[in-house]
Amino acid sequence: MAKKSKGNRIQVILECTEHKNSGMPGTSRYVTQKNRKNTPDRLELKKYNPILRRYTVHREIK
Repeated sequence: MAKKSKGNRIQVILECTEHKNSGMPGTSRYVTQKNRKNTPDRLELKKYNPILRRYTVHREIK
């Protein structure tokens, strides 16, 4: 079994900001990892939104 330690890498969820504000049903979310030591603030990446069919800004949610 894998050892569970309190490492620097954590799993985060990215959610589309434009889709959230548009009021359309559904959500565009991605799961990724980040190093909390190198990136203590929230992530913000451009990712593809399949519902809007374009690249949009996705922000880290809790």
